[in-house]
Amino acid sequence: MTEEQISGRDLANKNLTQVIYGLHAASLVCGGITSIVAVVLNYVKREEVTGTWLESHFTWQIRTFWYGLLWGALCLVFIWTLIVPIVLGGFGFVWFIYRIVKGWVRLNDGHPMYSP
Repeated sequence: MTEEQISGRDLANKNLTQVIYGLHAASLVCGGITSIVAVVLNYVKREEVTGTWLESHFTWQIRTFWYGLLWGALCLVFIWTLIVPIVLGGFGFVWFIYRIVKGWVRLNDGHPMYSP
């Protein structure tokens, strides 16, 4: 999908989706705070993208946040074992980066994340 094929509102929502991916990426160096801002934006603006190709990106971003939080919680639960949080945390970190990169690339290519 080219920029010429996207309406003004869709372009604004695409740009917002870019910003949200950026906030999730920034959370990797900001301790997760920007991810909270990102998911709040997802929930506040979700209605505007309902029924568009961007809806799948919003769902992807929201799930990335909640499952990332789950990975973090699991690391805290197993903190006493020392090795488990390192393994879980490493896996969760790589998984989170993968989700951000895959989503951002598909967004830039003008593709939804998956067929609903």
